[in-house]
Amino acid sequence: MSVTERDPQLVDAAANEPAPPELLLPREVPLGGPRAMRVQRTLPQRQRSLIGAWCFLDHYGPDDLSERGGMRVPGHPHIGLATVTWLFEGEVEHRDTTGAAALVRPGEVNLMTAGDGVAHSEYSTPSSTVVHGAQLWFALPAAVARGPRRFEHAAPAMRRIAGAEVRVFVGEWLGSTGAPQAPTPLIGAEVRLPQGLRWEAEVDPTHELGVLVDHGEVLVEGLSATRSQLVALSPGRRTLVVEAGADGARVLVLSGEPFPDPVTMWWNFVGRDHEDIVAARAAWQAQVEQQRATGGADGRFGPHPEAWDDVLPAPEMPTVRLKPRLRRG
Repeated sequence: MSVTERDPQLVDAAANEPAPPELLLPREVPLGGPRAMRVQRTLPQRQRSLIGAWCFLDHYGPDDLSERGGMRVPGHPHIGLATVTWLFEGEVEHRDTTGAAALVRPGEVNLMTAGDGVAHSEYSTPSSTVVHGAQLWFALPAAVARGPRRFEHAAPAMRRIAGAEVRVFVGEWLGSTGAPQAPTPLIGAEVRLPQGLRWEAEVDPTHELGVLVDHGEVLVEGLSATRSQLVALSPGRRTLVVEAGADGARVLVLSGEPFPDPVTMWWNFVGRDHEDIVAARAAWQAQVEQQRATGGADGRFGPHPEAWDDVLPAPEMPTVRLKPRLRRG
């Protein structure tokens, strides 16, 4: 998925003692023209940029594809992050410059690690009538941010835990294994709660937490949240408590250690400083021009798949210098 905002803002944050939960409201962002799919974006925001290493979160659908164009995101680049695609309904075709061509379906996860540069496209398939899911990014720690590009696909098992159905799609949690692992302590999971259930789960007290509501209404430490809203919690908790409303609920639980490295985020890039971003944009624009001149391209972001007719150009850089920011309490 590609960011359409010119200059998403990052703020510093780190937690010492548990603070009350914080409710982050989504903002609607179109992914293209008039019939484009709308997404509800809760990360990044001015008041909070990250939950652990999780730095971007779009929630979308259920979108009736007879009314909108569905997901149609041409080839676009990333650096310094990994993308995670998780669906509740529908089917999406993924192609990237690792050579991967894969379909992702409900209960399956695509994890693409950009490293020093990757490009990918995402299209809902002709057989899909509805598309509904979440697109997430996490920032890569400095030690691997310039590493090789990589793609993984997995179908994590569902487990019943304390009355809820849980699928862990990144990391290890509550005894679940087999999901792709991140290079920084990180968890992503789907949790389905029947009506009225008060669900408790052990969490790492060093982690920040996020609970995104896909369906229904939940209470998290007395704070109410509903569809597309994100509850953020600081470190210091050993137990996560989520109470489902009368219609039950489905949530994504995100968790991770406070991210220690400076982060500069612009368009689809996560870098360490302004120069990182400028260099990545120049390298991508060179591949855009090559693609349009010859019908194909190769370079820092890897060889473009033959199926690509066109790719997204980068927006113009802002007129001010981008500044990396550290987390603080």
